[in-house]
Amino acid sequence: MGDGTPAERANRLAAAMSLIGIGWFLAASIVGGVVGGLLLDGWLHTKPVFTLLGLFGGLTVAFFGTYQMIMKVMAKGQDGKTSE
Repeated sequence: MGDGTPAERANRLAAAMSLIGIGWFLAASIVGGVVGGLLLDGWLHTKPVFTLLGLFGGLTVAFFGTYQMIMKVMAKGQDGKTSE
């Protein structure tokens, strides 16, 4: 079960934790937008206008934020590789 050196295992663990963080960011962005929209719709009695705006806003934030985070993870992966 010992795949690689402790440093390699630590790098894989760090990458896995980054990906888990990206998943949570995705979920939180979308859910946050929808919940915010639902609250505004309930307050202003405008269903489903702000719910849909919150959904699309959350999706937009999730897409761009996830893209930036994945680029950082990939850049770290490229820095850690040796040229063969």
